[in-house]
Amino acid sequence: MLKAVLFDMDGVIVDTEPLHHKAYYMMFNAFNIEVSKELYESFTGQSTINICRKLCDIFNLENNPEELVQSKRNSFFSLFDNDPSLQLIDGVLELIKDYYSNGLTLVLASSASMFTINSVFTRFELDKYFKSKISGADLKASKPHPEIFEKAAELAGYNRSECIVIEDSTNGIKAAKSAGIYCVGYDSLNSKNQDYSLADIVVNDFKDIAYNKINAKL
Repeated sequence: MLKAVLFDMDGVIVDTEPLHHKAYYMMFNAFNIEVSKELYESFTGQSTINICRKLCDIFNLENNPEELVQSKRNSFFSLFDNDPSLQLIDGVLELIKDYYSNGLTLVLASSASMFTINSVFTRFELDKYFKSKISGADLKASKPHPEIFEKAAELAGYNRSECIVIEDSTNGIKAAKSAGIYCVGYDSLNSKNQDYSLADIVVNDFKDIAYNKINAKL
């Protein structure tokens, strides 16, 4: 029986991907590196620090990864404060309220920094619905490693068999399945060229995983 839902954030709860895209390319320009569309898309679902470590290796940068992280973070928060396009994903607030009202435990498991997570949760008043939040930026391993969802299930207080993950990225889906957790692949408009083949089900409308519908599938 379903007891807990482990939510990814970017591309699932809030539409930050366009802002992240702008911020990353502002950072790429600042460090004079040319990142292809394919390379950028391969980073989806990974933490910023791990992405910046890979960039330093790929482009043989003399800068340390933390410098790149700070540059990207500064650009992102400038956009976060000033870009009116930042909105919740259509239907996700109704889904969160539906799960919460039916007694499910909700945990946020995102590769975003805790500062970003808290900024989003404050802006959209989401804290009251969630038991816990965990940031992949604070963990040793990044998605597709299962650590973040293993820890999220522990925070929820239930067996992994009693949890589901909602993810929109290849790396996130791999992480969920490696953790042995049922995974809903959300085919987001903002997550291009992601592989949903490992997900247990794939949806593009949150109404398809309302409490009564998803509980009946498990």
